[in-house]
Amino acid sequence: MSRRPLHHPGDDWAHDEGHDHEHVHEHEGPCAEGADGRRGLGGFLRSLLKGIPWSERVEVVETFTLPAPRSGALRLDNANGMTRILGEDRSDVEVKMQKVARAESASAAEQMAQEIRLARRENDFGTELEVEAPRHWNRCGHANLELRVPRGTRVEVTAANGKVCISGLTDGVRVRSSNVAVRVEDVAGDVEIHASNARLLCAGVRGRLLARTSNGKIEIERHRGALDASSSNGLIHAVIEELTGPVVMATSNGKIALELPDEVDADVNLRVDNGVIRNQRSLCRCTRSSGGRLTGQLGRGGIPIKLRTSNGSISLREGRLRARGKRTGVRAGVLMDFARLPP
Repeated sequence: MSRRPLHHPGDDWAHDEGHDHEHVHEHEGPCAEGADGRRGLGGFLRSLLKGIPWSERVEVVETFTLPAPRSGALRLDNANGMTRILGEDRSDVEVKMQKVARAESASAAEQMAQEIRLARRENDFGTELEVEAPRHWNRCGHANLELRVPRGTRVEVTAANGKVCISGLTDGVRVRSSNVAVRVEDVAGDVEIHASNARLLCAGVRGRLLARTSNGKIEIERHRGALDASSSNGLIHAVIEELTGPVVMATSNGKIALELPDEVDADVNLRVDNGVIRNQRSLCRCTRSSGGRLTGQLGRGGIPIKLRTSNGSISLREGRLRARGKRTGVRAGVLMDFARLPP
């Protein structure tokens, strides 16, 4: 393994305060020849792999800063790669970018890594960032991103084939993803997530939460606000600490579990097509039908709570402080460990 600075000709970062590079080329060198002059097994395998597409891998890690969005809004598009955004008390945007390239040779992989870039544009929305990675039949590349932004930044992320993690913001968050898990934590603002084939985890959101996914479960912890969550195939579990708006939870194949505060005023409407309803709360004006429906009133009533599942159970539980909810916080400084990212 060798390490040396890698210069990128043609970089056009506007207002960069610093731009550091670290280049890593990984491959297995040929084994030393034995006493009989023959190459070892490693060298033989190396000769077989030579020229095969994606046989060589190069990593380049860059760290640089950008000015904060003038409008307070940031939009990021990362088609292939992990995306993590952390809100901090700062006035600029720090970007850590791990560029990973695979090709048929070391020089081709290095060239591929040089071609991966983060394009930046300013428009009426605010600042738009997009990972641009050229692709060839025998070469591929992607970038893992970690952005540290001012806490008050409004963030929109579009991603595919790479996890999304967002934490520590005091404005709205919107995420669209496919084939990736999404994790949003400690956000004081409205959150909207639209995903497919993905698991969603939201913890410590203070605002309206809209969560949509297909073929994935939704887990919600320490929530304060209104909730609208639905999945086509997957369970939905929510722990609400403070109820300030309507709650709607629906899934076609999976169970639903809702934990509410001890003191809450709400009108409850639960329905299952094929399954059971388990209720641990004392409901006033409670009615239960043979068609799998339960209605009633918590406290004085008022805020609507509607839970629906086609195939599964519904559980309305006593609220409690869950130990798992305490462990969902992201610690500063370990948000992205590039050394542990998968190849």
